[in-house]
Amino acid sequence: MQPDPTKIIEIIDITTPLIGLYDAPDVSQFKPVVTPEPGKHMCVFSFYENWLNGETLHITKDNFGCGGAATYLCGTEIMSRENHVQFLVDGEGLKASHDLMNQWLDHHNPYRPEHSNILIGPLREDHYEYLKSISFYVNPDQLSALMLGAEYNKSPNDSPAVTAPFGSGCMQLVTLFEDLNISQAIIGATDIAMRRFLPADIMAFTVTKSLFEQLCELDEKSFLYKPFWKNLMKERGLI
Repeated sequence: MQPDPTKIIEIIDITTPLIGLYDAPDVSQFKPVVTPEPGKHMCVFSFYENWLNGETLHITKDNFGCGGAATYLCGTEIMSRENHVQFLVDGEGLKASHDLMNQWLDHHNPYRPEHSNILIGPLREDHYEYLKSISFYVNPDQLSALMLGAEYNKSPNDSPAVTAPFGSGCMQLVTLFEDLNISQAIIGATDIAMRRFLPADIMAFTVTKSLFEQLCELDEKSFLYKPFWKNLMKERGLI
């Protein structure tokens, strides 16, 4: 059962919908659905406004919008390794050399879908079993609160609560998590190729299901109810 995020959403004043990435067998339960125009290059994040309007993006190995989503979300190759590296290094200037990019690619395996449909859009309570990650689209104050929330139940011996890995915006939605079963978050939307589709002050904070559940359980003992957060909200004119 999906936990209820209402408390944390209200306290940190998130006004954008939480966006889930689903790997599901049935598309019909996610309507209204939008798809990339076949044969046209369309970034996953070009559908940000659709998400705000309650629509869900549907991509597959046959209709994926862009090469990054094809490779890293849908598990299908559309170009050779050599051409991929050449594009990323010589075309986009993302690493200092082909060797470094090859090393990075060797270290990060694409996400391998369990079903034929990747769906990205507002949370669907009835389909929690197919949910892989949850993204909060937030300003710096809200990002700070969520980072504290991610650390709340962590010990120094645990895996890092929050990472900010290099990679495409769509990779940061699921692919760059080394283990979706642990409690962890990625600070995303750091890919300058996709940032033009978001407001300038908005970042992504993408969490695994286990961390999402912990964030939803933050209670009166936590920082959310203490003076530091309340003073910040007063300074911003929100309370």
